[in-house]
Amino acid sequence: MNKHYSIIISILLTTLLCSGCATFRSGIKGEFSESGKKNYGAEKVSVLFVFSHYEQAKGYDAIPKLESKRQIINDFDDFFFDALNELSNVGRYTTFTEYASDVGNPKRRAEKDSLITTSDFVIRMKFTKENSFTKHFLGTLFSTMSATLLPIPYTRNYSITVNVFNNNDVLIKRYVRQSSLTKWVQTFLIFIYPFHTERRKEEEIYIGFMHDIFKQIETERVLMVNGSS
Repeated sequence: MNKHYSIIISILLTTLLCSGCATFRSGIKGEFSESGKKNYGAEKVSVLFVFSHYEQAKGYDAIPKLESKRQIINDFDDFFFDALNELSNVGRYTTFTEYASDVGNPKRRAEKDSLITTSDFVIRMKFTKENSFTKHFLGTLFSTMSATLLPIPYTRNYSITVNVFNNNDVLIKRYVRQSSLTKWVQTFLIFIYPFHTERRKEEEIYIGFMHDIFKQIETERVLMVNGSS
């Protein structure tokens, strides 16, 4: 009997180890539909970009939580630097990332306030990742029970809210984008996994968000001082 159970457990473990997953992303909700228009020759401006990254498992977390430095998506700085090319009249720029620990850090808060007062514009960018704790729990349960033979979807929703302020701390523009990732887990998906990895699809969302919003800011001539043309 023990030998029989050992064989079953071995088969189950082998199946789990060989299981694969494939991740697919949705389009961007709220995507800018116009073709971009550059503002070459416009007066250069200074901009402070303030980033905040939140994550929440709905049904488990009471509120969205600020991510720590190690939790933020890898290579975020590279994605931002690439998207910055959409803005033609940004001369000097500074970035500041908010963390929950800033609540008890007067030095960090003072640093941010100082950067705000010395910039022509402040662009606050809030990134949020959400998933359903209940759906993930049930999905994991059914996936394990079926030895991943049944395809199980895991969905995570992403959004970005961008608020643009002038040097008088007046909100002049607000942009919102949304997208989602659905990761399917099933044994035979291992054959298409290399082409649809979760990491790559998540990176595509962040890149798409920033490029699209910066293109709209550029086209709408938002970062203009004293009505310069």
